[in-house]
Amino acid sequence: MTTNRTPAPAAQRQPGKLAQFLRKNTVFIIALLAAVVTAFFVPPDAQYLSYFDWKTLSCLFCTLAVICALRNIHFFTVVAHKIVGLTGNIRRAIIAIIMITFIGSMLIANDMALLTFLPLGYHVLASSGQKKHMVFTFIMQNIGANLGGMLTPFGNPQNLYLYNKFQIPTAKFMGIMAIPFAAAIFLILVCCLILIRPEPIRVENQEDDRLPVGRTVLYLLLFAFSIVIVFRLIPYYIGLIVIPAVLLFADRKALRNVDYFLLLTFACFFVFSGNMARIDGVNRVLSSLMAKNPLIVSILSCQVISNVPSAILLSGFTTEYRALLYGVNIGGTGTLIASLASLITFRQYTALEPAGTKRYLGVFTLLNFLFLAVMTGVCVLLLQ
Repeated sequence: MTTNRTPAPAAQRQPGKLAQFLRKNTVFIIALLAAVVTAFFVPPDAQYLSYFDWKTLSCLFCTLAVICALRNIHFFTVVAHKIVGLTGNIRRAIIAIIMITFIGSMLIANDMALLTFLPLGYHVLASSGQKKHMVFTFIMQNIGANLGGMLTPFGNPQNLYLYNKFQIPTAKFMGIMAIPFAAAIFLILVCCLILIRPEPIRVENQEDDRLPVGRTVLYLLLFAFSIVIVFRLIPYYIGLIVIPAVLLFADRKALRNVDYFLLLTFACFFVFSGNMARIDGVNRVLSSLMAKNPLIVSILSCQVISNVPSAILLSGFTTEYRALLYGVNIGGTGTLIASLASLITFRQYTALEPAGTKRYLGVFTLLNFLFLAVMTGVCVLLLQ
């Protein structure tokens, strides 16, 4: 006798897809709700169009598109494998993984760096029998991604926005962030040297570590072109024409894989911050707080509403962009919601080790607030 299994109705399967969408795009949903709620206090009008920073959105799109093309040919993974392959013990391997993520965030933004290099960290630890270091490695990769992107205007999304918002000269921007950047490197190395023993390790060779020469050269040229646009040497609208046109023929998948929800998240936060600035009570409170201590206010704001919306919101209430830059960069450490990157890392870890959530959160909180405290002290001294 055969048993017929009736497939689950579509209505029953849908919540799983919906839950997956909500988990993947949590920050976008929050941004959308924030924009909608504030729209009840400030009804849509012609002034809404002035909220959007089109240059930031365009630069972000161009950079993300080229990064997707490079990821599609496994460029970053191949380079990372070569670097990690040169290590001889687990301490150096973990330092290499963390610093690859740290430097990677400076070039391809923190969330992209994590999506690219967290699997590398897992692969190295799993293939060498060192998964006991997975919690530490993932958390330090997360901290490295949040702090590594602070040096360049395109390293973190909030940097790109503030760089354009205040028209900060490139050399001045990097000069402002140089000491906190160096302090972050020093602190990461100290933690690794203290907490990881130099046990011998052998990482498997990667037979598929070959790059297509033509596409690699083309995409690196496009990446350089996108950086030139960010640095305002070429008008951003030219990038909007050239980069999509080239990728349309070279790699259409890269255009499909662009994180459009990140762009929509920015758009929603622009609406949210623009409306908040037009609410008299909010305007008075934030203006008063930012006048007293923009560094601490921005750090605390990041702990509650994350670093990107904090940068967009608070930039309308201060001209002290140096303190704001410090605050929204180091403020990405701390709570789990202080940065989108932290949520990405948490989701990746729990997918691989669902039983280790409690330990992960404990170590995450300890290390993140340690970094936040030290980095805040550094920035306070710099602002005196």
